[in-house]
Amino acid sequence: MSKHEEIIKFILSLDIGTKISVRGISNDLGVSEGTAYRAIKECEAIGIVNTIPRVGTVRVEKLEKRHIDKLTFKDVVAIVEGTILGGSAGLERTLERFVIGAMEVESIHKYIDADCLFIVGNRELAQKLALEKQCAVLVTGGFECSDKIKELANKNGLPLISSTYDTFTVASMINKALFENNIKKDIILVEDIMGNSPTCLSSGDTIKTLKKLVRETGHERYPVIDSETRVVGIVTLADLPNDTSDEDIIDTIMVKKPIVVMPTTTLAYAAHIMAWEGIKLCPVVNRNKLVGVISREDVIKAMQIAIRQPHVGETMDDLIIKNFKFEASKDKVHFWGEIIPEMLDSLGTASWNALNMLLSTMGTMALRQNNINANIAIDSFSSYFMKPVQMGRVIDIYAEVVDVGRYYSKVDISIYNSDKLLIAKAMLSAKMLKK
Repeated sequence: MSKHEEIIKFILSLDIGTKISVRGISNDLGVSEGTAYRAIKECEAIGIVNTIPRVGTVRVEKLEKRHIDKLTFKDVVAIVEGTILGGSAGLERTLERFVIGAMEVESIHKYIDADCLFIVGNRELAQKLALEKQCAVLVTGGFECSDKIKELANKNGLPLISSTYDTFTVASMINKALFENNIKKDIILVEDIMGNSPTCLSSGDTIKTLKKLVRETGHERYPVIDSETRVVGIVTLADLPNDTSDEDIIDTIMVKKPIVVMPTTTLAYAAHIMAWEGIKLCPVVNRNKLVGVISREDVIKAMQIAIRQPHVGETMDDLIIKNFKFEASKDKVHFWGEIIPEMLDSLGTASWNALNMLLSTMGTMALRQNNINANIAIDSFSSYFMKPVQMGRVIDIYAEVVDVGRYYSKVDISIYNSDKLLIAKAMLSAKMLKK
């Protein structure tokens, strides 16, 4: 075990709330302050320590990924700024759906079922029927309820809520909360789909071992690891030279420095990388150690399932970017698409924010297309706008990588309208974080 890993293991063994310092760890474990500093920074990156102003660095509990649950009636009270009139015992129950009570009393039973929220005004008979059907009731307009209704709500353990807002406003507020919840729910991470027990090869194995694995598993691609389970390459049966013998070592024919992702990488980013780089298998690493793999088939299947889910929310970036197509040439990347209503500002023209998002996104995509094998972080971005563009107009975006350095790259991006007039110009400088 290296000194770096020893320090991380030591920090993990500390109680939550313990203060940590570079000098303290250096003295306790007999390591240099530089080694201690780097280990503490990695612990901060993985979420087990946190630096608090005026307090220092302390050991904290790592926040595990939490799946977003459905809204509870307690959440609804906060959303509509409501008052609880009765049935507080049922506030932790989840909201399945909501129904606006605009129908005749005789028809209410057709539209409601258990655990839905019935939104209604000061109609006591409708409130009573909803509570009897095991529905929570939200009374709009700030109206009070009779003692009989409150007693029934308490008896059935169903929330009875009052809000000063009107029915339309209340429904809009709840619908917005559900939509935002679904956007969060739709963010799929690599750890949600990766295989946790990947079949892999060691850099010292032979081609004979590779062929044996292919026969046993039916797969053609395998990550290659060293003695410390660090990913050092990818080997594919189809890429073997014709003159390769069974006794050749994997290390001599594997593709070195492969593209990797982390468990917390979003599925959308992983899909983007795999498509642009043309790779079919991507190792998943945590602290440079192999923890799983994802294949192109895994990614496609997961994205198809996500798209088919009902009520899946889309972010503004998703709505804009999915409207654009692209083609790549040797030196440039060309994108084209239509200005949609979501991109407009108060004046009815495409907003600078939306166009800036397009410019920066297309710039980073051009770097990917240029086979730059690194994590990309935008360092600086300068944009200039010459002409407004109206809704429904088709625009062309050209992105060209003008400089590729060891640590920084620069991309020139231009937007033209259908008349070939320049709309905007930008220069993007990106930092290359080598993997």
